[in-house]
Amino acid sequence: MRQLNSVVKAVGGIAVILLLGYLFYFGGTDLLRSSRATATAAETKPAPEGWVPSRPDTLAPLVDEVKPAVVNIGTTQAARQPRRGFRGPFRGPEPFEEFFERFFGGPMPQEPRPQQSLGSGFIIDKDGYILTNNHVIENAGMIMVKLANEKEYEAKVIGRDPRTDLALIKINARADLPVVRVGDSDALRVGDWVIAIGNPFGLGQTVTAGIVSAKGRVIGQGPYDDFMQTDAAINPGNSGGPLFNTRGEVVGINTAIFSQSGGNIGIGFAVPVNMAKSLVPQLKAKGRVSRGWLGVSIGPVTDEAAKELKLKDKKGALVAEVVCSTPIGKEVIVRVIREARPLDLKVTIREFREDATPS
Repeated sequence: MRQLNSVVKAVGGIAVILLLGYLFYFGGTDLLRSSRATATAAETKPAPEGWVPSRPDTLAPLVDEVKPAVVNIGTTQAARQPRRGFRGPFRGPEPFEEFFERFFGGPMPQEPRPQQSLGSGFIIDKDGYILTNNHVIENAGMIMVKLANEKEYEAKVIGRDPRTDLALIKINARADLPVVRVGDSDALRVGDWVIAIGNPFGLGQTVTAGIVSAKGRVIGQGPYDDFMQTDAAINPGNSGGPLFNTRGEVVGINTAIFSQSGGNIGIGFAVPVNMAKSLVPQLKAKGRVSRGWLGVSIGPVTDEAAKELKLKDKKGALVAEVVCSTPIGKEVIVRVIREARPLDLKVTIREFREDATPS
């Protein structure tokens, strides 16, 4: 009897094992298939409306959209005068160069020749207004603009602002032109993707991409330094070209690079487009920028200043040099601290003069 019970138990155990194996193989396969199907469905689920990937798989559609409004700019500047009063076509091989250096104490004079420079720009108005850098067109005798379709036009200068290195030029194409869409540079964050399009080394339209590396950079270019830094490749000839965000909006004007070799090392600077927004109407209307002048600028309240002025905290600012962002003729209220007591003063903003000295 005991042997029979043992046999029954053994058979029963084998049956249970076979049943579990069957369920695992067939049921488990179905379960695996179901799991895979769920994962596949999740992967192919459409993205929410309005969602934009932080790093698109390709920038080609975006580039195709914005490139037509980017232009190459070539300028011819006034010819240099011969040195030391020499005139005429003194040209020759190195032995003659050495002769002049040795016996006349200077380089051999050369025939005056026009100087050429290259840059970039972008169309902001269908009537042919183009924004670029001032240093691209400064002292130019002739300015030629080449569009993405290879058509060329002579341009004239509408307005310049050397202090921000911006310039507005215009071509007469007698046809509606493609224009850029202008974005909000204040909304950019460090780490956002950006695209630079320009004419490096005269090669023609070239596209590079990178990120916003920093904001608010002061690089000693002028009194209104507030540059965006990017690692998108920018080289000589990119000056004046646009910096786009991933929505195809201009967020900066490529202006300068930091380089010991003269080529790109991943440190480029662009003027924020929000700065240009407020200046372009003035450049178009009167060819220059008029700035408000109070005769002062502001700086932080230091611990020492707060203690000396007997302030309870470091809120506010110290008056130092020149304020230029307020409209001319506007009356503003300036609150000052005198003998630890607040005092409100009415001040009328006047026009800033280029020859004015901050005081």
